[in-house]
Amino acid sequence: MKNFNVALLQLLPAGSQEENLRKGLEYCKKAKQAGADIALFPEMWNIGYRLTPNREETERNAIGLDSDYIARFRALAKEQNMAVAVTFLEKRGSQPRNSVMVIGRSGNTVLQYAKVHTCVFDPTERQLGAGDDFYVANLDTENGIVKIGAMICYDREFPESARILMLGGAEVILVPNACPMEINRLSQLRARSFENMVGIATANYPHGQPDCNGHSSAFDGIAYRQSDGGGSRDTLIIEAGEAEGIYMASFPMDELRDYRKREAHGNAYRRPRAYHALVSEEKAEPFIRDDGHGQGRKE
Repeated sequence: MKNFNVALLQLLPAGSQEENLRKGLEYCKKAKQAGADIALFPEMWNIGYRLTPNREETERNAIGLDSDYIARFRALAKEQNMAVAVTFLEKRGSQPRNSVMVIGRSGNTVLQYAKVHTCVFDPTERQLGAGDDFYVANLDTENGIVKIGAMICYDREFPESARILMLGGAEVILVPNACPMEINRLSQLRARSFENMVGIATANYPHGQPDCNGHSSAFDGIAYRQSDGGGSRDTLIIEAGEAEGIYMASFPMDELRDYRKREAHGNAYRRPRAYHALVSEEKAEPFIRDDGHGQGRKE
């Protein structure tokens, strides 16, 4: 498989869920015309990541997996013969979830993921329930199978997120996002891509969305290219500016797979027996927090 084309939909939300749906469908069609294998939305597109601390309003804005919103994207994926990674506030009891569903080009659910690292320190996101695992799935494209995974925004700040996805076989990680993408956050993504030898594609909201600035990005994970003499190279495929638009990230899959077979990162030389502290629940100063949600408390 030569290339896997991910359309990063760096879009401003409209005024309502119905308008966001219409705009999302329109831009998916444009992405297909541009040659995309999959279109990736920024975080929680159905409401434009417009959360409030009002729990009742949050519950009203959440949608089910059988909603018209999901059904319309299923129909579009099948019609366009293109996958869609659609994001939404998922209805789930009294605690909605921040979710992404990858719909395959036949309209089927390929992967469904809920954000594991919710921002419980934030008065709006602390209302949400957290996902409990990271998943990898085979995405069928016109040019072959790609093993994909997903993480959402704040998940990026924990090396464990991308590492678990790599251990599960992920070749490309999809990252819906909603925050200012500055040098440190871009550096996190570059590091996750480098250390796991995975492609990472991030779709963010453009300038004009509160607390967002565009700069959707993609990294191919190939730090040393033999055709360039084996020297170090920048793994950045594309970094958008601040403007709204579709930004295409093309991952060289054959080259990435060859690179993963011969380089020293990823899972080749790990020593899991020495990593016991990574699964310990114990916390100590300076990381103890008292925010009313147990985050950072010593158990």
